Order: sequence, then structure tokens, then C-alpha cells
Amino acid sequence: MLNSGFDSDDRGHRFQFRSEDPNETPGEQRDSPQPHLLYIGGEDHNLRIPAMCALRDHGFRITAVGSGDPAPFARAGIRYRDFQFNRFVNPRADLAAIKSLAKILIEERPDLAQSFDTKPSIYLPLAARRAPGVLAIRTINGRAFLYSSRSVLALTLRPVYRALHKLAARTAAATVFEISDDRAFFERHGIAGKMPVLIRGAGVDVDGFEQALASGPSPDQLRRELDLGDAEVVITVTRMTRQKGIPALLDAAARVHQVRPDVRFLLVGPRESEGPLAITQAEINRHAPYVKAIGSRSDIPALLRLADVFAFPTEYREGVPRVLLEAALAGVPIVTTTMPGCAEVIRDGWNGLLVPPGAPGELAAKIFYLLADREKGRAMAARAGEDVRREFSLSTVVAHHAALYRNLMDHPPQGRLENGKLAPAAEGATCGAL
Repeated sequence: MLNSGFDSDDRGHRFQFRSEDPNETPGEQRDSPQPHLLYIGGEDHNLRIPAMCALRDHGFRITAVGSGDPAPFARAGIRYRDFQFNRFVNPRADLAAIKSLAKILIEERPDLAQSFDTKPSIYLPLAARRAPGVLAIRTINGRAFLYSSRSVLALTLRPVYRALHKLAARTAAATVFEISDDRAFFERHGIAGKMPVLIRGAGVDVDGFEQALASGPSPDQLRRELDLGDAEVVITVTRMTRQKGIPALLDAAARVHQVRPDVRFLLVGPRESEGPLAITQAEINRHAPYVKAIGSRSDIPALLRLADVFAFPTEYREGVPRVLLEAALAGVPIVTTTMPGCAEVIRDGWNGLLVPPGAPGELAAKIFYLLADREKGRAMAARAGEDVRREFSLSTVVAHHAALYRNLMDHPPQGRLENGKLAPAAEGATCGAL
């Protein structure tokens, strides 16, 4: 999330899908006049199903490649190929994953392949060296652990990351950036490749979210289930890791509790699957009963609607967090950090509030402010919802991607795309050096 904001749950949205024939062979599909697009991601790839269906409506034939549960793709009528890789540092597993992905590219023979998330977006261009003719598109949705942590391991691996992306840039037909900060970094280091593209965010399915909101449990039902009574609720939806700012949120919760003991904090998202960076259960238990960790859920829209404040304390260099967009659609006032992906969505004091990452005192102060001044909070939340519908809707983002695909198939990459529109490269410079 990840990385989007919430990386590993089926949100329970209801969509209508047009079925494809999953029994067609890759060769039969290649003969189809529709361009064949391979859509590559990780364990949360099911969250991109609405985008895949929208691209199908734009005339592309989609095959999903991912490491998660294939069932949601089968329900959507989308062909699915299993692709397993290790999310953590493991060079031997990474080499095996590149070989596995190259095999899939050779077997599927797609016209285009687009990757999402940190590791797949290195794997794809390297694997595409063995599959000439495939237009490989890497998506940079944040710089993840290596640029979120100051640990010895992260600092040591940063030059390796840049070197791998320098290799990947040679093969990638285009590189999509979700936020301008990442594009500037890649261009500064000469690893942006032939066609750097800025398409803000992965998009949120506005209609699907609103349908899920209408069909989900009511606030009263959830309050009874979660034993919240009539308490004010501050919610976060994310992976329960240190990089996502959970220690700062727990500290802020303790500060809020000292002044407003009836406030309850809901932590929604996976913990056990998050490896050595996960928050321990003991750390959460120290803040009972005013902090409740309820794990992964399929009713995120309804939970967001229940809340009085959405707090997203991330310290992680991710792209545009999907859950930030969903919180805006749910109409809940937002406080988040100044990390680039969040600042791409939230303008401090206009459509939400921003605090520095790792600043629990300031986070607590902004939570107090939103709980105390409901009128201003509602006004900011309304502006956030309007902004998301206008700038980050799935239909807008998918249209930009479809324009990119058509451009790549019809023309060699000679400039830079801004939200799906081709802009000239700077005079006297290659795109990779801009």
C-alpha cells in the first residue's frame, strides 16, 4: 500500500465484471486484436481488480500476475498467473523470482507488462531482457523501506537499489511515478529511464467505494460489535509496523487518553504477517482498553464512516496511500504526516492536517483539534472528498494509463508524459537525465 495504505485485505467492495475466457491459451489470446496487458503485483494485487476491469473496458486484454489469493480474480473473470517472491532481503530468492517472471513473459507473450510495488518493479525490466518485444512499464509507488529507515541495512542497500534501477531503466519502455518527489529523485540519479511518467496515485473506485459503504454494516452495528458504545473514535488503517508510524500513534493515543479518556483508537490491519518490523502484541496491550487492534477487515468503508478522525501516522516512503483517498471519500477528517505520498493528497489546513513523521505530541495536538472543532473538521473533510473525486478517481487514473499504453504502442518514447499527455523532453537532454 504497499505500498498502498492497507496492503493485504479484500475490502469487500461489490463490482460488476465482464467475464473473459480463462481457458484461452496465450497463443490464442495473442492473435486477438486487443492488446494483451500483463498486470504484475504482490499479495495485495486484488485491490487493483477495479483498475484491471476498467482497463478491459478501454480495450485491453488483461492477465493478472501476483502472489496473493487467486479467488478474487476468478470472480472477476480475469486470467491469473501465480508469481511468488520474497518481500524481504533475499538475493537468492530475488534471482529465482526474476527467472520465474521471465518464464511467464515468454509463455504469455504480452504486448505490454506493467509492474507495481518495490520488488516487482525491479524484477520486470530485468526479466523483460529475456522476452524481446514486450513493452515493460515499471511503477514507482514510493521508495519503501530503504529510504524510510536509517538502519545500517537500509543505508547499505541504497546504492544497490539505485544500481538495480539503473539496469532496469535500460529495458523499461516507461516508468510511471505516483508522486513528483520520486520522479525528481530518479531523474537526479539518472535512473528515470526513457520515458518518465507522472500519474498521481493508483486511483480509487469512487462508485465501488460508495456501493460498499451503502451495503456495509451501520455505525450502530459496528459500535456494538466492537464494544465502542458512544465513544469518539480515532481510526487508522495500515500494516501494523514501525515504518507505518504505529509507535508514534500509540504514544499520541496515550496523550489523548490523559485528557479525553473516553476516546477509543481503532487499529485496522495485519500484524502477524509483517516480519521483524511489526509492532508486538505486548506494545498494543499496554494501551488497552483505549486502543483496540482488530486485524484485517473486509468492511473498511463502513469502519471509516464510523470514525470521528482518521489518523495516518506513516513514516514510510510510499506512493499515494489508497486508504487516504478512501478516508476522504468516507468524509472523515484526516490528520497524516508530511511524507511525500501523503502531502500529494493533503494540503495542511485546507483538506486535512499534516504533522511531521515521528512526532506524537504534534499528532495528539491535531487529534485534539479535530475532536474539538467539528465544524472545521467537516469542512476540511468535504474538500478532501471533492479533491479525490476530481483528481484521484479510478476513471481518471485509468484513462491516463490507457493513453500511456497507446502512446507506447504507436510511438517510440521521445518525451515525458504528464498525466497521460505527452510533453516534450527538455532541450539538449535525454529523458533519463532530466
